[in-house]
Amino acid sequence: RWVYEGVIDDPYGEFFIAENKSLQKESLTQDYDAKYWQQRYSLKDGIPSFLNNVAATILTTGKYLNVMRECGHNVQVSLSENSKLTSFGSNHQYLECIKSAYDFASGELLTLMKDKYDLIGKLRSLKRYLLLDQGDFLVHFMDIAREELTKKPEDISVEKLQSLVDIALRSTAAASDPSHEDLTCCVERSSLLKKLTSLKDLDCAYSSDKLAAADVDQPMTLNITGLETFCLGYKIPWPLSLVISRKALTKYQLIFRLLFHCKHVSRQLCQAWQIQQGFRSVKILGTPILRSSILCRSMLKFVNSLLHYLTFEVLEPNWHSMHGRLQTARSIDEVIQIHDFFLQKCLKECLLLLPELLMKVEKLKALCLQYATSIQLLIPSIEVAAAESKSKSGSSRARAKRSQDRDEQLKLASENVVMSQSILKFESEFNAELQSLVPTLSKSSQAEPYLTHLAQCILGVGIDQ
Repeated sequence: RWVYEGVIDDPYGEFFIAENKSLQKESLTQDYDAKYWQQRYSLKDGIPSFLNNVAATILTTGKYLNVMRECGHNVQVSLSENSKLTSFGSNHQYLECIKSAYDFASGELLTLMKDKYDLIGKLRSLKRYLLLDQGDFLVHFMDIAREELTKKPEDISVEKLQSLVDIALRSTAAASDPSHEDLTCCVERSSLLKKLTSLKDLDCAYSSDKLAAADVDQPMTLNITGLETFCLGYKIPWPLSLVISRKALTKYQLIFRLLFHCKHVSRQLCQAWQIQQGFRSVKILGTPILRSSILCRSMLKFVNSLLHYLTFEVLEPNWHSMHGRLQTARSIDEVIQIHDFFLQKCLKECLLLLPELLMKVEKLKALCLQYATSIQLLIPSIEVAAAESKSKSGSSRARAKRSQDRDEQLKLASENVVMSQSILKFESEFNAELQSLVPTLSKSSQAEPYLTHLAQCILGVGIDQ
């Protein structure tokens, strides 16, 4: 019954497969450390010697059939009399029967997952949203959710954010995706680095104590907002939760948080850049303004190069490699293994498992954000585009007066001593931190060759240079 129906019929506890009924399939989507698939059914001691070599196959066959039964999928193993498992003779025919039952169960479950439950489509949907493949959705969401995301995590309304996510989905190309309604959102209570220290099973090079201590020193930790803690989630139904478990989804979310914050930093730097363009219109290009303009360009190059590396050097090639391997997978266990390998490789190559490098990148991003905020505070809040559009209306005298006032404000800003000192300080700190990446990358790239790509993207040079 176990190899043909996935049912344990063992009233006296004599069968060599045990069932742990306390482990429920719902735990797969709720518990990071869920052991359902590994421990719901397991082998006992005292396996009959003639079944020793096929015990694992027998266990797996029943597990696959059991999943299909749980889905309400009627499984009928079509067997001829010759291949039916009825006795265990010395001719070892029973081994062939077990293999036939396994091949059937494995193929049937894989077909069910791919066809009825659209496993590949769900994975593609996760890539679209949590790996930021759907650009227009994200841009629109960041525009309309800006006010809510700048609050402290405890002050944010998750319900409001969810409604803004829904609005962004419905008003962009994402609306055509049948899975977009499964997208949810949440707000974490800690920074990305602190989250990494809490996940003990991740293969991190640093001790969690060192990482936690370093995180406390990060300026951004003191005034953390929704922009650092916002996260997308995804409703995963059974049986897809076997592959996309709570643990797998958490790994997607770690990558999402890194990408999302990089996008935020890039947008803030773009705003700082636009503010500085006001100086061009009045031909004020004193030394501080010119230096600030060059610094802003360097910071933008760093953040956008980092995003390029994460997207096109890590996530895209690894996803396509996983997609290709999934086409030839022969069992659901192989699918789980391929998917887990993909996530682990992405985490590592996205620096999330290399704390020394990640902390340097976080420090650089924090400097970029501080600089962008300072520019918006130190330079009078002049909406260049708005001022120019207003100046097209009204009398010529009023237009001239507005233009003159704006020019004076810009001139004062360009001569502001505090601003000059701040720009020099940011320039010095940013360049020093960026240069300190070189030896760290050089040392790490000997063991992790993909870091050479990171160095070329961010620094524009080879490691040896």
